[in-house]
Amino acid sequence: QVQLVESGGGLVQPGGSLRLSCAASVSIERFATMAWYRQAPGKQRELVAAVTNGGSTDYADSVKGRFTISRDNAKNTLYLQMNRLKPEDTAVYYCSAFSPGRRFDSWGQGTQVIVSS
Repeated sequence: QVQLVESGGGLVQPGGSLRLSCAASVSIERFATMAWYRQAPGKQRELVAAVTNGGSTDYADSVKGRFTISRDNAKNTLYLQMNRLKPEDTAVYYCSAFSPGRRFDSWGQGTQVIVSS
């Protein structure tokens, strides 16, 4: 059974930084793609960033140049480095993993990010 557990969220001032982690209970080498999503209050969940096993990345326009997604297959962990945070980045962040024909979501609590002065 695949379990994905997010951590690293918190309260940060605008312009600050946070690094989110998503720890998997299995080897993440099996996942061709891993991704971060977020959901702000009253809004739909949106894709923030994705990374393939080969290292290719994709970002939402709203976070390009500020966020960096990475994966450490040896540690079975996905990361999201968030810099120059803005109030509009406030949301609960979730991770997901994809293998051919299958998707694994962490639809639990996620990790809360609050950007506020």
